Amino acid sequence: MRPECTEGAGGGGLLVPMAWMYAEYIADELLRTGDLMPPTTLEYRAGRDALALTIFLSDSSVGGARVVARMEEWRSLTAYGTCWREWVCGRLDRLEAASFESGRETRDPDLELAGAAWRWLEETELLAPDLDAVGPVCDDPSPAGEAEGPQVWTPAWQLGLPLGHLAIHLF
Repeated sequence: MRPECTEGAGGGGLLVPMAWMYAEYIADELLRTGDLMPPTTLEYRAGRDALALTIFLSDSSVGGARVVARMEEWRSLTAYGTCWREWVCGRLDRLEAASFESGRETRDPDLELAGAAWRWLEETELLAPDLDAVGPVCDDPSPAGEAEGPQVWTPAWQLGLPLGHLAIHLF
């Protein structure tokens, strides 16, 4: 879906980032349907942005009944062990290069919003359980403050990606 102009067919008006807004809407609906966490949390935002990037950067456009048909593709793109981060960076780089080569005077607003979402996912760190921590198994309760085990700071995308993947499964 291309950005749409708000002023007549001649262009020159404000470009509306319809493709990004639609991808973000679908991601939000998937996460709300899954009811995994309150929409006011940073973790929810991370899941929505990771899922919206996946939807936006997928090859073909999304619309109506095609959303259900694309679920398997999104599920495989967000699966554990995939090179999702590299896939996102590669797609964004190609889109930015194509936008630059087109010679347009203004930047693609969809691409700007997708880039801003990616920067937030990369630069923001959230405190999360350390899934790589290996400790002795015992019957003693965890020390105070570690009821959920050890925690580490991790980039937001590393939390958002599995959350988005789970939301797709629950849909």
